Amino acid sequence: MTDTDPEDSGARSARIPDDQAGRRFDAALAELFPEFSRSRLSEWIKSGDALLDGRQVRPRETVAGGELVTLDVVLDEQTSDAPEDIPLTVLHEDAEVLVIDKPAGMVVHPGAGNRTGTLVNALLFRDPALAAVPRAGVVHRLDKDTSGVMVVARTLQAHAALVEQLSARAVHRQYLAVVVGALVSGGTADGPIERHPRDRLRMAVREDGRDAVTHFRVRERFRAHTALECRLETGRTHQIRVHMQHLRHPIVGDPLYGGALKLPKAAAEGLVAALRGFRRQALHAETLEFRHPRTGEPLRVGASVPADMLELLRQLREDTRAAGPSR
Repeated sequence: MTDTDPEDSGARSARIPDDQAGRRFDAALAELFPEFSRSRLSEWIKSGDALLDGRQVRPRETVAGGELVTLDVVLDEQTSDAPEDIPLTVLHEDAEVLVIDKPAGMVVHPGAGNRTGTLVNALLFRDPALAAVPRAGVVHRLDKDTSGVMVVARTLQAHAALVEQLSARAVHRQYLAVVVGALVSGGTADGPIERHPRDRLRMAVREDGRDAVTHFRVRERFRAHTALECRLETGRTHQIRVHMQHLRHPIVGDPLYGGALKLPKAAAEGLVAALRGFRRQALHAETLEFRHPRTGEPLRVGASVPADMLELLRQLREDTRAAGPSR
């Protein structure tokens, strides 16, 4: 056990248990101080802020058990972004995590051309302590025009635990997508993803990419479109969007991967207007399930389908119904 509050800067110490004998120092340190990420602990070992019996050692040094570990913790601000009073829809909140419903059109992280008005700016206003958590507590992201549920870690311990769950593929992420084409059945898209070789704004399925797996099933079939329930096994940039394009069923409205607008033959006026007016990818993060970083209990949170997608689905149903069963 450590002898200080894990959220405070300062020195702390602990004895390596005997059952850790033979393990690497960095691995034993991670067991003693789970509130910190492995990468941060590794940095402290290399900088001399984590000592083994008063000595600076390498991360791979083998421990014998019983040694005294001293850790000089300096929790600097992790972000210099400015807080902004931007309303957030909060789905769940406790001392460790904040789960929000991100609206379409909101950028998650400040960047070139988007220094203000982002989710991070809003989070820093709601909880100024997030300035000391990496990336203001954001452990996964949604694209600007993807709506839905996101979890934010409010403490270092919660951040490390959630990052570990994501790395272990232990977080359940379910999306609703409306795609072009009437799919007969669901399936699995298993194609590695990497940056597009020519267009640096896009990703692509490439043999030399990082492994990426998306499971999908048909939720509702229309005349020339399908509502899919998609589950991420991995979390690559633009993953669902890239996989659906690769399967030749791009997401409706997708500005990067959707291609030219395709209208069903003799489509109803309402559907034509809905498709022409849908200017973002029809993708919504519906459900997020993970183990609470403090209690270990499963926490499942859902975000309601936004109004623009509900209207698109309504028009698709009406068009399909009007066309009759023969089409």
